[in-house]
Amino acid sequence: MKLKVHSLENKEVGDIDLADEVFGLPVRSDILARVVNWQLAKRRAGTHKAKGISDISGTTKKPYKQKGTGRARQGSLRSPQFRGGAVIFGPVVRSHEFGLQKKVRKLGLKTALSAKQAEGKLVVIEAASVAEAKTKALRAQFETLGWESVLIIDGAAVDEGFAKAARNLPKVDVLPSQGANVYDILRRDTLVLTRAAVEQLEARLK
Repeated sequence: MKLKVHSLENKEVGDIDLADEVFGLPVRSDILARVVNWQLAKRRAGTHKAKGISDISGTTKKPYKQKGTGRARQGSLRSPQFRGGAVIFGPVVRSHEFGLQKKVRKLGLKTALSAKQAEGKLVVIEAASVAEAKTKALRAQFETLGWESVLIIDGAAVDEGFAKAARNLPKVDVLPSQGANVYDILRRDTLVLTRAAVEQLEARLK
């Protein structure tokens, strides 16, 4: 499929052929959900922790004798039924990460790109670079283009001046092509690819 290529000045500067096997797949929400859940699970810190009975400081002495008091028998004041006692089956420090097949991850990225193309929210620009690294000037260009919530994916490396100008803009993310991922593509309204990003993503995903 063909798509118009624009400049940051909102001028048409040519067109580009997009590979159907990367940008023309049917949208599968089940695949997208699996990949997003996998990504977010990897990001969880897993540092939640409650104290078990061995973590509670205190005496190991039996609080009172087993029989003859009229009270329920007790073996420890560190037990969960007492104030300041342990938590039974509480959360422990662990990793929430789980495995996902490479084929599914690859299909997820292609499906996310195809979804943006199907919605008409995929834009290809010639290059993501600015003459001077000024946030104010870049914001004005984005307003002209109608971009508010946008992910910009460049080639192997992001232009330093462009990244510096964009980093203070809310809802604007800039990534190299190697960092392209399903979650970031879906969380922003518009996906912007440079010509170099299209070439590298097609080479990676075909």
